[in-house]
Amino acid sequence: MQILGQFVDIPNREIYSVSLSVAHGKIVKLEKIEEDPSLPYLMPGFIDAHVHVESSMLVPSEFARLAVVHGTIATVSDPHEIANVCGMEGVEYMIENGKQVPFKFYFGAPSCVPATPFETAGGEINAADIENLMSRPEINYLAEMMNWPGTVNRDELVMEKIRISQKYGKPIDGHAPGLKGELVENYVSAGPSTDHECFTAEEALGKLKLGMKIAIREGSAAKNFEALIDLIDDYPEMIMFCSDDKHPDNLAISHINELAARAVAKGKDVFNVLRAACLNPIAHYSMNVGQLREGDPADFILVKNLKDFQVISTYIDGEKVSENGKTLIRPTTNEIINNFHTSLKRPEDFRVKATGAKVRVIEALDGQLITPEITGKILIKEGFAESNPAEDILKITVVNRYEDAPPAVAFIKNFGLKNGAIASSVGHDSHNIIAVGIDDESICQAVNLIIAAKGGVSAVSEDQEEILPLPVGGIMSASDGYEVAAAYTRIDKLAKEMGATLNSPFMTLSFMALLVIPDLKLSDKGLFNGQRFEFEDVFVERRKTEDGRQK
Repeated sequence: MQILGQFVDIPNREIYSVSLSVAHGKIVKLEKIEEDPSLPYLMPGFIDAHVHVESSMLVPSEFARLAVVHGTIATVSDPHEIANVCGMEGVEYMIENGKQVPFKFYFGAPSCVPATPFETAGGEINAADIENLMSRPEINYLAEMMNWPGTVNRDELVMEKIRISQKYGKPIDGHAPGLKGELVENYVSAGPSTDHECFTAEEALGKLKLGMKIAIREGSAAKNFEALIDLIDDYPEMIMFCSDDKHPDNLAISHINELAARAVAKGKDVFNVLRAACLNPIAHYSMNVGQLREGDPADFILVKNLKDFQVISTYIDGEKVSENGKTLIRPTTNEIINNFHTSLKRPEDFRVKATGAKVRVIEALDGQLITPEITGKILIKEGFAESNPAEDILKITVVNRYEDAPPAVAFIKNFGLKNGAIASSVGHDSHNIIAVGIDDESICQAVNLIIAAKGGVSAVSEDQEEILPLPVGGIMSASDGYEVAAAYTRIDKLAKEMGATLNSPFMTLSFMALLVIPDLKLSDKGLFNGQRFEFEDVFVERRKTEDGRQK
């Protein structure tokens, strides 16, 4: 195969016309030809430097079918979500499913499963499992070390996982939201070498100066691009791009190509942008991904220009996998694994006796994972605490999906619902069922739709209900990715018709149980303070200790 194009030589910061020859999946010759500005641009493919494929609600093989259309050829993938549901079986599932398609999934060993002891998970990855995984060529790094308190305090189990990774010479991903000063110095000295959780440029700069690589994240819910992109021209070899979590409707539209286009539109140096988007992950993770050099795997893309990076075609190991906006990867037959054992609920299961009208409230912020703790007033009817929609303070619940247990109930602000409820079994990190709604009946109905389907996202309005089933682990669909994206678009539209004001209400909902991100979150065991790592009482007059006792 021979391809002509304007070669974007990123390391040498040049663009010139070339003839590219490919044989047996490798680049065998790359030679200059007479300049021809009419040729498409030939460049390395895009790489997502940190993503949980599960958050696309698609199994890896379907994720790949959508991603290649946008020029993505590889991902640095943390199978943390399915591991929290199904343990090692889940990790194996992701690896084997990804092998079915021509796409380069670089999986890590999940470091924090369960993520915390303050929630109920369905799986566990211990130090022996990390040893098992790290010895395998399919596992390329230790995935994000979310237990930053354990890392800083040199917890023995945490450090054992880090030592195993270092023994195999594999990098350790970080997760250090908001850490600065001595805390972050202590964290970095333990071994983590990347971070994708920076909220501000100041925070990122501090980590860069300690030698950390910074992955600028722009996902469906967490969006840090605007805060961090100005760092790219000063630290071009230290920056990468990632989505972290990308819902199917967004993945159907764009991926890392969008971040490259936005960066160039802001006047950032195109070679620095492409170094971050295409090359830096290869170097950091020692990926066997082609960089358009003779002898490399024939991984590359053709784009119309270097402004919006509209992809003409994508090649992986010499195989054309997308052309003119259409995927060429064929659907595969996908197995179903799951871990879902709770029974249908009743509206009275979500009732809470009111001990006062003033409550601690989770403040959901559009585009952010952090959730400040605020106080607000609820309504009280017949002695029970209820939503106060006039002040946008709604009831939120997390339901244990692994066994029958009383739901945890608290209150949240900024979802904006005027009627009904929305629910999801995509609830980071343990993927219990999480729901927000106006009243107990609607919440119960939305939750029961998910229980009946053994996983999914649902919306229940005054006169309509929708569910997108997610039977693989209760967090992914094995169906055609574009059909899943269309179904998700419909349910997202219904949620917004019900009043939801967030840009991505279901993605935001999924993070409201993410205890490792401060300040206030809800697990199936209760309201949790991520700063103090202890439970709180919903009502402000009382506070609970770590073991749940009043103080």
